[in-house]
Amino acid sequence: MGMIIILKDFRQKSCLLIDMTAPIDINVSVKTYQKLSKYKDLEIEISKMWNLKTKTIPIVIGALGMTAKLADYYLAQIPGNPKMAEVQKIVLMGTAHILRNILSM
Repeated sequence: MGMIIILKDFRQKSCLLIDMTAPIDINVSVKTYQKLSKYKDLEIEISKMWNLKTKTIPIVIGALGMTAKLADYYLAQIPGNPKMAEVQKIVLMGTAHILRNILSM
């Protein structure tokens, strides 16, 4: 499960690449660093192309709600002030949905 959101703010000359994923809990910290390195080239290209300060924000919540050490730091950088509990609840509801579908087969 993964998704990327790109927020461009031409007034502040900034661009946020928000990448969200929900891996198995033991891979949370590994996925965080993979996301940061995966989008480094894209950050550089966007900076050159649009002349914007670009930053990647990995939001990695384990399928059972586990978070990496810096998850709160990254979440605080997203406009709108999302709460960690809300994000974890969304991930857990998605995990429950997948389990219900598999167990009802």
